[in-house]
Amino acid sequence: MAPAILIVGATGNTGRSTVEILSGFLKTSSVLSSHRIIALTRSSNGSVAQELAKLPGVEVIEKNWVEITPDWLRDNEVARAFIASQPQVAQFTEESTFLVAALQAAVKYVVRISTTAPNVRPDCVAFYARSHWALEQLLSSPEFEPLQWTSLQANSFSQLYLQTSAEFVKQYRRTGKQGTLRIVGSADAPLGIIDPYDVGVVAAHLLAQKDPTPHNKAKYILNGPEDISGHQVVEMVEQHIGTKVENVIFKDTTFADVYANNSPGPKNIILTLKASVEVIWQGLCSASTTSKQVLELAAPKITPAEVFKRMLEE
Repeated sequence: MAPAILIVGATGNTGRSTVEILSGFLKTSSVLSSHRIIALTRSSNGSVAQELAKLPGVEVIEKNWVEITPDWLRDNEVARAFIASQPQVAQFTEESTFLVAALQAAVKYVVRISTTAPNVRPDCVAFYARSHWALEQLLSSPEFEPLQWTSLQANSFSQLYLQTSAEFVKQYRRTGKQGTLRIVGSADAPLGIIDPYDVGVVAAHLLAQKDPTPHNKAKYILNGPEDISGHQVVEMVEQHIGTKVENVIFKDTTFADVYANNSPGPKNIILTLKASVEVIWQGLCSASTTSKQVLELAAPKITPAEVFKRMLEE
């Protein structure tokens, strides 16, 4: 059996592009020519999973990633892996279990998705950011020395950030009436939101490296190609509705209330998500903070305007 590159969450917002780009590399890379790609998903019957299964060198396997064991990794000869765990209360427990299994199974290299860089610290109020900090500390420990890794500290995903704005435009087009435009960002602070597809492209380039050692223990910051402020989001909305927006709320955190009301986890913990956007308001997440290694590997290209237009067509 050929060595495998495991993509956990292959049908997710970053996993899909990771699989697609890696599949293309199988034809051109001498490093990957002998590898196969395992695209892991909880449902192989989904449309995305079925599309991925058509790609050269890709095998779609239906399995819950939190149940992966060292024996499963060994049996499938997993040499490299990608993981983007969900920001849930159990995130540290679940991802650390996977990483321990990878260490025990002698997996050589892991690329993982982290979160907004200024939040990855032990005193961050937002619960999931502390989980990412703890996971990076775990990987940095002497015990994990045999496992090479890179953490991608991606900024706010474009689709999530622009979701309320897209819904505002769609509602106006249906009814001719305006609601209230709610924007997570502040009016003026620059923010380098990034399309998840671009994040997956960077992950694929890392997984395709002949020798990942130069990227071992690296924590790379990823932003989109250009900044957008709250005022610029309003201007973009106005261009699509052909009139002035009447009511705008900047620094809106009701997204956390919605998530808390629909999540089985403790609400007091989930509501700490509201604190995660403070670094955005402070202007700490501009496109200028992108790591130079990311720009050299695969500079993000998809602009906020392109994402917004695509969202309105869906």
